[in-house]
Amino acid sequence: MGRWQPGAQERLRRAALDLFGEQGFDATSVAQITERAGVTERTFFRHFADKREVLFAGEGEFEQPFLDAVADAPAGTGHLDLVAAALDAACAAFEAWRTRDEARARQRILDAHAGLRERELLKLDHLACSLAGALRERGATALRARLAGDLAVSVFVAAFTRWTAEDAAGDGPGLRELAREALAQVRDLVVAPPSA
Repeated sequence: MGRWQPGAQERLRRAALDLFGEQGFDATSVAQITERAGVTERTFFRHFADKREVLFAGEGEFEQPFLDAVADAPAGTGHLDLVAAALDAACAAFEAWRTRDEARARQRILDAHAGLRERELLKLDHLACSLAGALRERGATALRARLAGDLAVSVFVAAFTRWTAEDAAGDGPGLRELAREALAQVRDLVVAPPSA
């Protein structure tokens, strides 16, 4: 495959995921990734700062649907409804962006490496902070905005964990359905009377 053929970034991402899964993150070199992808190391570094960034590239694409949904909601929308809209938009975008199998493969790599898990937590905290900022722009107090941002991330993570654990055939509910279900559970926790 020629180095100038289109799709180099996606080929590099796929090659890296495959190699990380086969031999582990630490044991995989950039040279191995580029060899498998059929491109030069120079091409790799045009797309990614290092091999870790293969797993974390596209954070803006991941975050933007959350923020757009909050910004685009009608005036007067309640904060929990803004969280619901953000989750709906982000889950739909995520499912269009990555398959369940790709997400599952990436998650296995993160689970096997403490440093990568830490980087993932930083990404999620950044998302919560960004959402809090968007909610403050909609009139939420700082505390309410941060709680809502953290809630959105927690619900997304809970839904994502279930989604990637579903049967490999992919017959289970989609990510958006799972997020809606998780948020409904949160609503029940908040409003349900204590059981006797």
